[in-house]
Amino acid sequence: MDKSTLNPARSLYYGLFSKMLVFTTRPDRYDGVREALDVLIDNPLDSHSADALRSLRDFIDAEGTEGLIQEYDALFHVPTGPIVRTTASYYLEGFESGMKTVEVRNFLAKTRIRRNEEEYKEPEDSIGFLMTFMHELIELIIDGGESYVSLHTCLFDDIINPFIDVFTERLYEHDAAVAYRSLAVVLRAFMTFERLYFDVPAPKEGHVVTPKGEQLFIADEEAKRRAANRAAKAAESLSQSCEIDVSTFEDEAGLEQID
Repeated sequence: MDKSTLNPARSLYYGLFSKMLVFTTRPDRYDGVREALDVLIDNPLDSHSADALRSLRDFIDAEGTEGLIQEYDALFHVPTGPIVRTTASYYLEGFESGMKTVEVRNFLAKTRIRRNEEEYKEPEDSIGFLMTFMHELIELIIDGGESYVSLHTCLFDDIINPFIDVFTERLYEHDAAVAYRSLAVVLRAFMTFERLYFDVPAPKEGHVVTPKGEQLFIADEEAKRRAANRAAKAAESLSQSCEIDVSTFEDEAGLEQID
C-alpha cells in the first residue's frame, strides 16, 4: 500500500493526542476531540484500542470537558504528589531542557513552522508539542511538502520513539488516570503502528502496557509480527475513513507557519 494514503488518518491521531496532551487555558481546548473519537472508533487499530476509544468517549459524554481538565491537572500539574513528566529530556537524560530540547528546536528551524511563545510555555520536547509538531508535518506532507518526509521520520526515530513507551506507562499507571488511562492504551497501539510505518524498532528491553496494566516482555520479532498482523488489518480501512477535516484542529501548541 502507498504510505501516503495513511497520512490523513495518522494526522487525525496526532491531532487527537495534541488536543489531549497540550496544556492550555483556552476554553475550546478539547474542541474536535469528540468528533475525532467517532471516526477512530469505527476503524480502530486493535480491539484494546477500540475499547479504550469508546471508554474515552463515554467519559467525555458523562463528565464533559471539565472532567478532562480536572484529570489533566491531577496528572500533570498537581502541586503536591506524583505527576507524569512530559519531556523527552527528562526520560532520556534525567533532567528538563536537555539536548533533546535543542534537537527539536533544530528540527523546527528546518521548517516554516514556528512556536508562538506567548501561547505555549512548555519545552519543545514535551509530549504535547511533539504530537502537534508531527500533526503539522504530516499536514505539510499531505499538501505536497515531500521535503518534510525525512524530517518527520527523524523526529519520530530520534525523539519520540525512545521515550514514548515509558511516558505511556507512567500515564497509564497514575492513580488519577481514568480518561487518560484510555488515551494511554490508544497511544501505545498507535505508536506500535508508527514503528511499522517508519520501520524502526522499539527501544531495547521495552515493555508493552496492556489494558490491565500488565508488563509483558515480548521478543522483538514476535512483537513485530503481532503488530504487523494488526496493522495490515487496520491500514486499508483506516486510510479510507477520515470523515472529518483534520486541518480543523487548531494548533494547541501555538504553532504558526511563516512564509
